[in-house]
Amino acid sequence: MPSVGAVRAAIAVAAVLLAAWLEWGGATGAPRLGDEALRDAIVRTRATVAPEPRILVVDIEESSVKEIGAWPWPRARLADLVEVLLTRYSARGVALDIVLPDPSDRAGDTRLALLAEHGPVVLAQAFDYDPQGMRPQALRGGVPAGATRLHGGPGVPASGYIANHAGLARAPHVGNIGFIPDADGVLRRVPLLTRFDGRDYPALALALADCCAGTAATPVPASLRVSYRRDWRAYTVVGAADILAERIDPASAAGRLVLVGSSSLSLGDRVATPHGASRPGLGVQAAVLSDLLDLRDGAVPAPWPGRVIALAFAAAAALAAFFAFPRLSALASVGLLLGLSLLWVGAAWATAPHDPVFSTTGPLAANFFLLLTAVPLQWQLAQRRSHHLLNTLRQYVAPAVVEELMRSDLRDPLAPRQLDVTTLIADMEGYTGQVEALSMEQAAVLTRTFLDCLTEPVIERRGTLDKYTGDGLVVFWGAPLPIEEHADLALDAAREIVARVRRLSDAREALGHPRLRVRIGIESGPAMAGDFGTSFRSIYTAVGDSVNTASRLEQAARDFAHDVIVGAGTVERARRHRFLALGERRLRGKGKPTMLYTPVDDASSAMAPAAPARELRA
Repeated sequence: MPSVGAVRAAIAVAAVLLAAWLEWGGATGAPRLGDEALRDAIVRTRATVAPEPRILVVDIEESSVKEIGAWPWPRARLADLVEVLLTRYSARGVALDIVLPDPSDRAGDTRLALLAEHGPVVLAQAFDYDPQGMRPQALRGGVPAGATRLHGGPGVPASGYIANHAGLARAPHVGNIGFIPDADGVLRRVPLLTRFDGRDYPALALALADCCAGTAATPVPASLRVSYRRDWRAYTVVGAADILAERIDPASAAGRLVLVGSSSLSLGDRVATPHGASRPGLGVQAAVLSDLLDLRDGAVPAPWPGRVIALAFAAAAALAAFFAFPRLSALASVGLLLGLSLLWVGAAWATAPHDPVFSTTGPLAANFFLLLTAVPLQWQLAQRRSHHLLNTLRQYVAPAVVEELMRSDLRDPLAPRQLDVTTLIADMEGYTGQVEALSMEQAAVLTRTFLDCLTEPVIERRGTLDKYTGDGLVVFWGAPLPIEEHADLALDAAREIVARVRRLSDAREALGHPRLRVRIGIESGPAMAGDFGTSFRSIYTAVGDSVNTASRLEQAARDFAHDVIVGAGTVERARRHRFLALGERRLRGKGKPTMLYTPVDDASSAMAPAAPARELRA
């Protein structure tokens, strides 16, 4: 059966492998959407509204439609709009985010065709992407054009298209405005190159950048994850009616790349983006164009190894859990994972602009796995230790002490520690003579009754029962929890023990039995207290010179008329008791004589001492 450490190590390794799979395994479904949701939040928090001076957006919005006329406009009006932008406003290039699949007025179409054929004008066409073959019939409309991209690719495969009519097919610059939303309907990636019938067609923004901004030599991927680093408010947006009426200062548009389209809800050009559920499709084209210009200008953030960073963070979190969880409560372990998750969100926020492909949720998934596995495991182990602690301690200490131990912050209250303790050892004098005339049952009753007289005062005063010695016991105060008044509590218990044994003795004498006497030795001092058991039997005990001295003092009590004999260590630590000095005596195992005392308030102190005595106050 694997050890607990091996199980914890396996959980940590599994958490790291999960993060690695999410980074390099191409996760789909809920993990992918969870990752996208976090990245979308990062995009929104990082988005800037600082003006984008390279792009002008001409919007056929509601007010322009009201002023000029209902959509669709005549081709002549579109030609007028393009001419004004190129001549009066000195635009560097104009892209129409509008597909014209059918011819309209001949003159207008001709003018627009000539502008597109000889000027810096980019027309639009829309490719359709249906990899699963969901459409009963592939889309076909117009004549595809503009397959002039000489580098990059191969493009994203397309299944159909809606292109401009044949009269515009000779235009050299035509860009694709088709897109593939993610499973949740959000548009995050745009195909920069689309493959159809063995040819690659550029996206609208790419065609405009190649045509008029000098990006044709810049390698691009087939599909671009749009950074959306600029919000819609960052772009200069003017109404089409204002351009046609020349109400805009020409200098404000000179030298810009112009995108012409519509943000009007009535025209239906709205898409879901990380910035919102209904955003202008024209804004996506502006965002793609802005990213391409940043790429040309070298203004993109330096690349970081996001996957490596994520995996390293997940490994660090797993190591932290492996080493910290055994020392923490379940609640604290959950708090640690929450803190690590928040720390990773901050790291992902900083890394996202530098790496568009790493999974932002890899370390979060690893932490969630640890929450579901490592925390319950640690809780189970803690419960097992708690039960062991309770079952062990309840054999020795009062319930109030057990409760206090459970509330304490001691990681292992049973671990051996050096503490200042007071040891009390009690024994029945002449036990053999007391029971030899009794039946076995009567002897058992006497033993249990006598031990009850000894035990209850100890438990009531928070003592720790070490062991029974047949007709006596060994107890101590100050462990497993330190107690400041441990000496006084031991003396209180001794006084109550003597009183109870006296009452028991009186009752037995009335029945004709011999008189009972208890001998008690008490000493205080440093001792090593803890669980010194083995895998076969657990025992919580205290060992040390003061414990041995208490045993010798109990034996010395047979030579005195006093029931309680106390050592100098207890006298030094007691605060509520007075003592009589009984003189010095050389105890067995001691190299020099030991001063003996007895409590003044002990009933036996009324008897004459066996040695000269003087009253002391601690």
